[in-house]
Amino acid sequence: MQTADFDYALPPELIAQQPAPKRDESRLLVLHRNDNRIEHRRFPALLEFLHPGDVLVLNNSRVIPARLRGVNARTGGQFEVLLLEEIAPNDWWVMLRPGKRARIGTQIIFCDAGGKSADVRAVVIETNDEGHRRLQFSGTPDIRRELDRVGEVPLPPYIQRYSRLPNDKERYQTVFAKPDGSVAAPTAGLHFTPELLEQIRARGVEVCFITLHVGPGTFLPVKTESLAAHKMHEERFELSEETANVVSTAKKSGRRVIATGTTTMRVLETVAAQHNGKLAKNAGKTGIFIHPPFSFQVVDALLTNFHLPRSTLLMLVSAFAAPGEIRGREMILRTYAEAIRERYRFFSYGDAMLIL
Repeated sequence: MQTADFDYALPPELIAQQPAPKRDESRLLVLHRNDNRIEHRRFPALLEFLHPGDVLVLNNSRVIPARLRGVNARTGGQFEVLLLEEIAPNDWWVMLRPGKRARIGTQIIFCDAGGKSADVRAVVIETNDEGHRRLQFSGTPDIRRELDRVGEVPLPPYIQRYSRLPNDKERYQTVFAKPDGSVAAPTAGLHFTPELLEQIRARGVEVCFITLHVGPGTFLPVKTESLAAHKMHEERFELSEETANVVSTAKKSGRRVIATGTTTMRVLETVAAQHNGKLAKNAGKTGIFIHPPFSFQVVDALLTNFHLPRSTLLMLVSAFAAPGEIRGREMILRTYAEAIRERYRFFSYGDAMLIL
């Protein structure tokens, strides 16, 4: 298939920015795959579509304040840094802008929220083929300890505003987030409140968690002409023994497994592909690229947001709309067209879609 097959036009006013709706005020589009029927609901109505015995799986990765601002120690020129991957304490791969001014040996002095020097420095020690820089931090035993002081919420690039707003620290984080590591929120989980999760459990639905630390590749469009030529980004994940057992037991007894978000989907289907359809405790990196046609082994229903055109996430959703076939692309693009007509909000702070 061609990348251009997954393109669509979106009015700028539907790109969800700020203020974000309260967690339980989002809208929910429900797509019934068996008859291509669509319902328009509010997010709390998710309860009506969950059955006793279902297993709801969520991604509990916590977003870190991964965006840092600093200046060139020699010239005073400004830099923006996005932490990507920790190699060791104070040793990170990062995205850095403007990259052309960050040659090996460049010294960067970082600033706190008030724009003053934070006594934290870094030096560029390596570059890679993707244009990323490797930074060695100093002035602190571990830059992670300083992120609340010098870091910002790493809002997606399509949110065109300054990101240091108090509401973002709370709103761009799921209520069940635990292990640090993401530089972007697992956005399908942003709609849940503690009260709704309790109502879901009271309904007889098992709730469990995986961890996938979301990277910036989430936002990147596929730039190759064909899908086969695209090199998928990798993200770190962990599937616990408890979640593996809960999901495996549900599958054996014919109960539904509902993935909250494409990140959750990628973990479950990655591990199943590695173990002939079975789930077991696992940790590592996944670079799975799910696009039509794809046969799913674990997930029976998917809760997700509305995704960027030409993105790998849109391709995954298209594959899930018609497993093992290529017609899912047309189904999803028709569904997106209706969502646009109905004025749904798209992307991270947007509304949700449930595919049954």
